[in-house]
Amino acid sequence: MEFMNIVTNFDSLGGYAWLLIAYLLGSVSFILGLKMLSHPDTARRGNLYAAGGMTIAIFATIFLYRIPSTNEHLHNYGWIFCGLIIGSIIGTFAAKKVQMTAMPEMVSLFNGMGGACAMLISLIEYNHDGTAGMGKLIIIILGMIIGTVSFAGSIIAWGKLNGRVKDKTIPAGQAINFIIMAGIIILSVLVIGGWATDSPFLFYAIIVLAALYGVLFVMPIGGADMPVVISLLNSFTGCAAAFGGFLYDNPVMLTGGILVGSAGTILTILMCKAMNRSLKNVLIGSFGGQKKGVEGAAKEQGNYKEISLNDAAVLMAYAQKVMIIPGYGLAVAQAQHACHDLEKVLEDKGVTVVYGIHPVAGRMPGHMNVLLAEADVPYEKLLEMEDANDQMASTNVVLILGANDVVNPAAKEDPASPIYGMPILEVEKAEHVIVNKRSMKPGYAGIENELFFRPKTSMLFGDAKKVLQNLVSELKQV
Repeated sequence: MEFMNIVTNFDSLGGYAWLLIAYLLGSVSFILGLKMLSHPDTARRGNLYAAGGMTIAIFATIFLYRIPSTNEHLHNYGWIFCGLIIGSIIGTFAAKKVQMTAMPEMVSLFNGMGGACAMLISLIEYNHDGTAGMGKLIIIILGMIIGTVSFAGSIIAWGKLNGRVKDKTIPAGQAINFIIMAGIIILSVLVIGGWATDSPFLFYAIIVLAALYGVLFVMPIGGADMPVVISLLNSFTGCAAAFGGFLYDNPVMLTGGILVGSAGTILTILMCKAMNRSLKNVLIGSFGGQKKGVEGAAKEQGNYKEISLNDAAVLMAYAQKVMIIPGYGLAVAQAQHACHDLEKVLEDKGVTVVYGIHPVAGRMPGHMNVLLAEADVPYEKLLEMEDANDQMASTNVVLILGANDVVNPAAKEDPASPIYGMPILEVEKAEHVIVNKRSMKPGYAGIENELFFRPKTSMLFGDAKKVLQNLVSELKQV
């Protein structure tokens, strides 16, 4: 009915009608963009669609929005455009300069900035509207709590991903988190009930407790669970942005927040399923915190055997099918292009080459997919874990490039292992396994890998990029 009134009275509504149309275009572009992100062939275009819709919404707000109390347009164009210019320069520079290895922490950092924005919106609205009703106060408080937790947690995740912050299990951490959460709930009830009318102390205390909770709940989470944490924090930011959309009655902000929140939640569930872990265990389990006894464990396993570049090249050249398993080590070495070169040389020799992709390989969801797409690896060659495992028995050679925990047989065989029960790429079903690593150090989860000492496995030490380049040279001579 409201939409029909807008259509009927379009001329009389003037700029407001155009503003709503701009918001509608922005919302539709977000939905289309998210849909296109589901496939690499359309992902770039989907990003452009969503960015275009956001641009329309921003400029429509600047030039068409009217302040409800005065019915006037915005006046602070200087500050607004200064912010747009500075933010655009920083964002563009950061996106162009970031290495693929640093992409996960960049995602965490940008996600944290979104949470901080949602928190600031709630803070400004609370201070601006001292007579807000209960409904609006609930939205303000929820947006502020979720945004603050997302900001603080994302900053800790950023620090953990780039090595500045170490995993730290806090004594009685779970009890402390429950106490903090109870404090947040009690203070929120007091603020919403009107007990903070004369003093904003309780409101600011909620911000402090929410930030502390964000730090404490991410701090003990181990490396292998970081993809889940990034997805979860992303959903938090989306929810916080959606509350901002409610506050400002802004359809674009609401739509974008709902899309990000729901997509992040679904992705979090999928990540947990891929690791055979509940979200509760991820948040309180300190996965990957056991890093002791690495050298001793290696001695107990027995000796590993190495393979030369020439032998590896001959083995792959005369294979019918080779499966490449990419991991974070491939990203560290920036060897995705060299990996694609190896694939092309093998295919010229009549070898079928596919890639086995584990859902949590790398440091964020889809990390390996993005890495290989950058090197123009055809999407059809990327096999999801289930499909890769189905083809493993018919594979002659598996080449593991920097992956560790996602191929560790302890996940299936050792009930005492912290990764027990996590689905893995079952590489031992193949005829031969070649593992490329810099050294025998364990993976990001800090767990020794029994695969390295198995009869079918041969170690090919060295930087992934250099090793792959040398393999290409050797293959050309075979």
